Amino acid sequence: MPGLHALARRPRGAVFLAVGVAALAGWAYLAAMVAAMVPVMDMSELGPGMGLFNRFNIFADLPAEARAALAAICLPEGATTFGMPVDGAWSTADAGLVFIMWVMMALAMMLPSAAPMIATYSEQPRLIAGREARGLPVLTLALGYLSVWIAYAVVATAAQGGLTALRLVSPMMAPATLVLAGTTLIAAGIYQFTPAKLACLMRCRRPLPFFLERIPTDYFSVFRLGVIQGLLCLGCCWALMTVMFAVGIMNVVWIAVLGLLMAVEKTVHAMWVPRAVGVLLLLWGTLLLAASDAGKAILGF
Repeated sequence: MPGLHALARRPRGAVFLAVGVAALAGWAYLAAMVAAMVPVMDMSELGPGMGLFNRFNIFADLPAEARAALAAICLPEGATTFGMPVDGAWSTADAGLVFIMWVMMALAMMLPSAAPMIATYSEQPRLIAGREARGLPVLTLALGYLSVWIAYAVVATAAQGGLTALRLVSPMMAPATLVLAGTTLIAAGIYQFTPAKLACLMRCRRPLPFFLERIPTDYFSVFRLGVIQGLLCLGCCWALMTVMFAVGIMNVVWIAVLGLLMAVEKTVHAMWVPRAVGVLLLLWGTLLLAASDAGKAILGF
């Protein structure tokens, strides 16, 4: 097919197209979750910025009891949160839905920032020498990369389940206390200045020397190369991803903002970028702690 042959001659374009499709799939899933919630709840409960979606709620002026009644009549059970667990102990199905949500968040947030790295690999014939199909090694590398974030999704699901059981995260997947939000932001801000963050960021920005040091000889070594690159990306971005626990796990506004920040960190070769992000996170977290009941008691307000 002429279109496929054209893409084969332009591997960078093919990679960005494929990554774009995968990221759109993640965003489509998240958008469907939000669309299911808008008619029947106050979207501001999902975290800062989500109140903007209330303008699309045609039932917004009705009393809460009327909205609840409409939800019970018109929507299937669990539709208000797209099947997410609302309260009580999670079942295996609940945990599975939360896991899928985190995987979709990884597709939406992390895969676009990895596109330059995957494209760099696809443009190096010596890294794919001896393989008739260029696409399969590139796909193998991408799957190795994604396997790391799928593992992160497992950990994040367990963390969310534990925090929900302790009532530190609300049924709407937002932090139940300013202390949790503030300490999460401060921890993420501190990590922005650590040697581990900066070392992983440098490797993510310049993947080619790393690839040339480890030229793969078979598909397993290509997959392993993707895993290693995924671990470097995890070391660079896990703290920013965990900020979702501070701003609301299903806060699509901040999913977009944090995804953009991670992409900028990897593409703008200036050390002030992660440091500026770190300063903002530290200031924001400190303000939230000061506004909490514990902070007011300590400060004497």
